[in-house]
Amino acid sequence: MSLEKIFHLKENHTDVKTEILAGVTTFMTMAYILAVNPNILSESGMDRGAVFTATALASFIATCLMAALSNYPFVLAPGMGLNAYFTYTVVMGMGFSWQMALSAVFVEGIIFIVLSLTNVREAIFNAIPMNLKHAVSVGIGLFIAFIGLQNAKIVVDSSTLVTLFSFKSSIKNGTFQSEGITVLLALIGLLITAILLVKNIKGNILWGILSTWILGILCQFAGIYVPNPEAGFYSLLPDFSNGISIPSIAPTFMHMDFSKVFTMDFVVIMFAFLFVDMFDTLGTLIGVASKADMLDENGKLPKIKGALMADAVGTAAGAVLGTSTTTTFVESASGVAEGGRTGLTSLTAALLFGLSLFLSPIFLAIPSFATAPALIIVGFLMLTSITKINFENFTEAIPAFICIIAMPFMYSISEGISFGVISYVVINLVSGKAKEKKISLLMYILAVLFILKYIMI
Repeated sequence: MSLEKIFHLKENHTDVKTEILAGVTTFMTMAYILAVNPNILSESGMDRGAVFTATALASFIATCLMAALSNYPFVLAPGMGLNAYFTYTVVMGMGFSWQMALSAVFVEGIIFIVLSLTNVREAIFNAIPMNLKHAVSVGIGLFIAFIGLQNAKIVVDSSTLVTLFSFKSSIKNGTFQSEGITVLLALIGLLITAILLVKNIKGNILWGILSTWILGILCQFAGIYVPNPEAGFYSLLPDFSNGISIPSIAPTFMHMDFSKVFTMDFVVIMFAFLFVDMFDTLGTLIGVASKADMLDENGKLPKIKGALMADAVGTAAGAVLGTSTTTTFVESASGVAEGGRTGLTSLTAALLFGLSLFLSPIFLAIPSFATAPALIIVGFLMLTSITKINFENFTEAIPAFICIIAMPFMYSISEGISFGVISYVVINLVSGKAKEKKISLLMYILAVLFILKYIMI
């Protein structure tokens, strides 16, 4: 059977070359998770090598399911934010063992499977008004652009919360050859990617990543960039000193502890994972699908059940393997920006996750300053959805604006959706526009649940 028959490429106005390039691009923009996730989860006491293998396998399984069940170009992996919550809040803050935290993730995955089978998640997706869906796309764009600026250290912490990186200070304190040069390379990479985009070069985002990485390697050879592992600046060259071997998954595989499953603390933790994963995933699906013009005239995403099921099964499988919640990645937007429209994009990314098990030194060598320009440019591309929002009608525009600014400022896709839904319902209800808008019952229920979440959790 040909790829055309499996993925319906012509019907989706794409071809094999475009899809594969999009899959490679998405993988390249999110390959950092293979380095970051083991680092974060290892602080909870988990074995770093085992978490690396679990991360790659969970991403491979969940993304293959996405390709098979929905034929969408979305890629899944253990989510950022959720892994931090796992380690710093649940384990280090609340005193749970990582084994118990894994069991909470597993139970959450099982509940998700049930919710996906019963159309609850699909109904939530369809209940969100179209203007709010466009706002989610814009908010995600600003959010991932902000993540890109932070990853590149262009934006850093300061007494004013955030500020621009100071080259003068890095030269004065002698950190220019590690910190300063990476910021400069990221800015050059951003310009390279932008120029490639303007010239409409195929694979512009991928070439931007590779160009920035290669420039970094040249700087390392010239002595302009000096690795400083203690400060988090590693060699940009792949390290094959340990040969090609897959770290054992035994230290984390099937190590869930269900002894506290009926306690109130466990329920609260499980629901926190459940909430963040559900609305991060819905937000990502809305935002990326909206940008790719995959939503129908009613703002619905056809075959969403398959996409949600892939996410749910991926979460449960990831917990069994030994990693935190697996979710649909917002970086999928980079592949969509490259023209990815079908499951061939996600399958390509999945295969690269599988391949990364054998070639981990190469993928772990891609620095965050090389992928940062890609995230910033994708943020720009997603921001263009703002033109689809009806700013003439304030009852539509103000909730959309609140949703947009909440995502980057609160550093959370799910918080943006929460505030968007609450403000949409309250503003329309109090101003007497609710009947005219025909706001669904589910929107009212969501608004109440979100308000209760802030009161109780």
